[in-house]
Amino acid sequence: MIVKPNTSEDEVLDNTLRPQKWEEYIGQEQVKRNVKVIIEAAKQRNEPPEHLLFYGSSGLGKTTLAYLIAKELNVEMKITSGPAIERPGDLAAILTNLKEGQILFIDEIHRLNRTCEELIYPALEDYKLNIIVGKGPMARTLEIKLPKFTLIGATTRIAQLTSPLRNRFGAIFQLKFYTVEEIGQIIERSAKILNVEIEKEAIETIAQRSRFTPRIANRLLKRIRDFAQVESDGIITQEIAEKALEALEIDELGLEPADRKILETIIYKFDGGPVGIQALAASLSEEVNNILEVYEPYLLQLGLIKRTPKGRVVTEAALKHLKIKPKNRLL
Repeated sequence: MIVKPNTSEDEVLDNTLRPQKWEEYIGQEQVKRNVKVIIEAAKQRNEPPEHLLFYGSSGLGKTTLAYLIAKELNVEMKITSGPAIERPGDLAAILTNLKEGQILFIDEIHRLNRTCEELIYPALEDYKLNIIVGKGPMARTLEIKLPKFTLIGATTRIAQLTSPLRNRFGAIFQLKFYTVEEIGQIIERSAKILNVEIEKEAIETIAQRSRFTPRIANRLLKRIRDFAQVESDGIITQEIAEKALEALEIDELGLEPADRKILETIIYKFDGGPVGIQALAASLSEEVNNILEVYEPYLLQLGLIKRTPKGRVVTEAALKHLKIKPKNRLL
């Protein structure tokens, strides 16, 4: 594993915990099955696989899938993100430096500049790059041939992808939230890699509060490991796990202070809703995208809020969880 000089300790650990083989990638069985067929068919035809698009909430394993595909094909993978490609020249530099069969992974591809997006269309279809040289009457189009490559895109907001870009992917897969059992298996595997002893009851406790997301499960495991090391003999027991989670202000449903603040704001400031996303974001002094991408998917998954044509509304389950006595206007 290559570690960059400015890589933080947590990033090093994240890379260590990342599955290195298909057998180690837990969950998303249907997606894995389809991707394996695409890869095997491409290998038999001796050509790069079709361009792939993965979408779903943050931390569900989109980047890990790209790593596994590159490893299975035994090719290098160039990694970038939509916001990092600001100008057509940036994209041209990336594409012209690709090698035959290489994979280009673009994270948060929905944030790709529209001018850059139009430039990438012929690259995806015909492996050509058309660049306009000069201005006015002297302008001419320079066509550059590109090696055959595979683009793997990842996004948390597939609705923000334009139809022309979305239609150029050969296969589109949605990554769904994991089950508590699958998260438990991930925690058990990660604990072995971190060389930390953990009780079965502690695994269940952490899994139930991991928001059905592997990245969060691993993050909590690392923080609880710190508590076990400092306040115990290094063994993660259920008692230590609950004590650490309480200190981190993560309740039995996995809600963090920001989640509870969203629910309480809708309840107390907007009488339980409905409230528009802009008004809610303004009341919380929070970015709209943070609410849509980070907090709302999990609250919707738990059934604590629901979307209506008029806005967000809290449910009776949210009132019950927060131990707030419902008023008629909240139901």
